[in-house]
Amino acid sequence: MNTAILFAVITLSIIGVLSAIILYFIAQKFKVIEDPRIDLVAELLPGANCGGCGFAGCRNFAENIVKNESLENMFCPVGGNDLLKQIGPVIGQVAEEKEPTIAVLRCNGSFANAPSKTQYDGVKSCYFINTLYPGDNACPFSCLGAGDCVVSCQFDAIYIDETTGLPVIIEEKCVSCGACVKACPRAIIELRKKGKKSRRIYVSCVNKEKGAISRKNCAVSCIGCGKCVKECKFEAITLENNLAYIDFNKCTLCRKCVAVCPQNSIHELNFPERKASQPASGVVEEN
Repeated sequence: MNTAILFAVITLSIIGVLSAIILYFIAQKFKVIEDPRIDLVAELLPGANCGGCGFAGCRNFAENIVKNESLENMFCPVGGNDLLKQIGPVIGQVAEEKEPTIAVLRCNGSFANAPSKTQYDGVKSCYFINTLYPGDNACPFSCLGAGDCVVSCQFDAIYIDETTGLPVIIEEKCVSCGACVKACPRAIIELRKKGKKSRRIYVSCVNKEKGAISRKNCAVSCIGCGKCVKECKFEAITLENNLAYIDFNKCTLCRKCVAVCPQNSIHELNFPERKASQPASGVVEEN
């Protein structure tokens, strides 16, 4: 064999061996030993990667739980309290019980309440439509009905009702991941406390225009009259920018505000039906 070729082969072999040795020591120096508890926590998680916990995915959520060795401000909406109880022993912590929440649609601008003034024909995307114009019913705060929230939901918990044009949230399927909240360009979907016996009261409107203007586009829009604020004895309702808002942490579900609203803008869900002559209940129920 030619001496030059032999010399080149030997030189390259030596360089290769030395490089391997150097890389080995560098890898040992900077290697990261992962806490085995991360895998244990990750295996307990549902693997939905919905982002409802506030982290990039289930694995990232598990890493943060183990790193902080705490369940404070940590919650998986898909697994709920039962999941936290399983995770607690893995990191030596006791999980704090948290009240369940659910997605709520804060718009009642149906075809009947907010008739169309124009007809859109284009890309079916709420985000896209929102950049073009107020919408078919001319209300700049109403649901656009293109279904971005439906597409975002991994749990088939939302669908568009063809008779109203509005999204319907299926309570039994909603895990309160918040994906629909992020997908809505008009912020009309909110996560609210689910409530005892799934009973909830909220203002089904986010229109901040003055009453005379908002009523031109929607018959049931909040007009900011303040009657509900005056009626509430628990300071659960505030009025800002012509719009009433009910704080679900303060609301006692007495339903008095529902009766005094002249626009029927306040919704009450899962309550027993009132008799025709029955006034709003003054009984305070636990939330």
